[in-house]
Amino acid sequence: MPSQGPLGVIKFLGLVLFGGLIGVIAAFAAVGFVAAVLWLNDSLLISPRSRMMFAHPGILIAATIAVPAIGGLLVGLVHHQIAERRPHTPADVIAAVQTRRGQLPARAGALSALSGLLSLGAGASVGQYGPLVHMGATLGSLGARLLRLGRSDDNITIACGVAAAIATAFNAPLAGIVFAHEVVLRHYALRAFAPVAAAATIGYVIATGVLERGALFHVTDTTVPQPWEFAAFIAIGGLGALVAGSYMHAILGVGRLAERLPISPLLRPALAGALLGLTALWVPDILGMGQETLRFATIAGAFGGIELIVVLLLKLGATALCLGMGFGGGVFSPALVIGTLFGALCGTVLGKLTGTPPDTFVFYAVCGMVAVTAPVIGAPLTSLLIVFELTGSYVLTIAALASVTLASPIAAQLFGRSLFDIQLSIRGLDLSAGRGQAVLSEAPVRRYLNQDCVTLSPDTDIAAAVATLSHAGRGEAHLVDPQGRYHGSVSLADLEAAREDGHAERSIAKYTIANRPVLGPSTSIWEAMARMQDFTGEAMAVVDDKEQSTFLGVIYEASIARAYLKHSDELRREEHGSG
Repeated sequence: MPSQGPLGVIKFLGLVLFGGLIGVIAAFAAVGFVAAVLWLNDSLLISPRSRMMFAHPGILIAATIAVPAIGGLLVGLVHHQIAERRPHTPADVIAAVQTRRGQLPARAGALSALSGLLSLGAGASVGQYGPLVHMGATLGSLGARLLRLGRSDDNITIACGVAAAIATAFNAPLAGIVFAHEVVLRHYALRAFAPVAAAATIGYVIATGVLERGALFHVTDTTVPQPWEFAAFIAIGGLGALVAGSYMHAILGVGRLAERLPISPLLRPALAGALLGLTALWVPDILGMGQETLRFATIAGAFGGIELIVVLLLKLGATALCLGMGFGGGVFSPALVIGTLFGALCGTVLGKLTGTPPDTFVFYAVCGMVAVTAPVIGAPLTSLLIVFELTGSYVLTIAALASVTLASPIAAQLFGRSLFDIQLSIRGLDLSAGRGQAVLSEAPVRRYLNQDCVTLSPDTDIAAAVATLSHAGRGEAHLVDPQGRYHGSVSLADLEAAREDGHAERSIAKYTIANRPVLGPSTSIWEAMARMQDFTGEAMAVVDDKEQSTFLGVIYEASIARAYLKHSDELRREEHGSG
């Protein structure tokens, strides 16, 4: 970080302290959210423990269908109060940070958290980590607005809320820090690291001191796998990428199908809840987040091979149904369950084929877990750190690393960096070319509109036009009629050539440049740069987006270049800790 003197140090320390405060608030919010979900699951007969202890089979059957359906109806009503008619997710957090808008609306954030709470509480097959991430990010953004912080600091406080939420939910502070940098910020600026680390650390302390719950899965002392088994772990990674792709596209496919159904968006979650409940009468493991299913899947012999296939397919389908039809919730928890079931299936099949003892069964389950989860959330390092912090096993983490080695690159090439990036791409925000393109794609050319240009009436004769351009020192003119409508552009060179050919009294309208690109005021700098690659001339005309004819001004190539350098310099300064 460049030296900024004592004042810079004070500001930096203030940001660290504020990051810690955001961590406290986000951590307690996460604790309350998780506690409320668990209470609802027990009260509404969703959790395996409550279902097992309930003594009235008829009521249990009715509740299994009715609770998700009614929960879906409530979720639909909540979404009707959000402008986009959908819950906000980590994808919205990524978009806000990557485009440097940096502000997450508090009302939509609160309603999205309520949607996630109702969905999870009613047993929808969705995850808790997505709502927690968005809730933490919203609290960070709200804090930055209250203190009137700049865009860079706003992004950092958003990351602080995200890191605290992950650290609290997983009891994994390192994973929280890396997730905030790897998925949300997508850079490792020194200026951001300390506040994010403070928030994650506080989240972990609060989680261990206040939120007492079992580990995500239990791992006893494990033996070291045979060398050839690491080849199997790598293969699991390659196959896991395909499972992750199927999972992501199932969610997107159901979402597209839901848009074509002749059902009001208000009722879609209720329909999905009813279908989920009917299926859960047969296989109740698909209800809720599935943490008990995940724990059992890491134990050799807890599920048979056929059971693993059935639960795996139904869990994948149930999650796609719930999220695609409009339930609020995350994709992380179901991906953990699906990946663990997939890894357990691979371990079971390989054990039968090779006679491998069950001592290393948990390795296969965990490798499958990270092989599916890492591509879905686009965070291989975070996935590995979660394994390490939850198990404390270096050998198990190395085995997971072997799987991620193939899983993330293959999935990125075939499907995209993550489900979040795919969703943003569908919405028109492409992050595949990096943050620079994202920022330039959000910057409209209207900011650089210039009125310093030559405009002529289309019926102006060539001699008069040449004289006007020569006197103004310009090489081209833009034809605008008395009503302000744009009719094309002409170049001084073409007009002089026509005058030398004896056509000095002709109208210049006959000499407009063919296929001349025009821009709208909302056209992005990135798109303008793309159009200028094949453009020759001084400037491109800008016409009204609605009328497609009213002339507003021009954009000079030098203005586009300056805009590109300005935004690139801002990103560079931010990522090097001085912006």
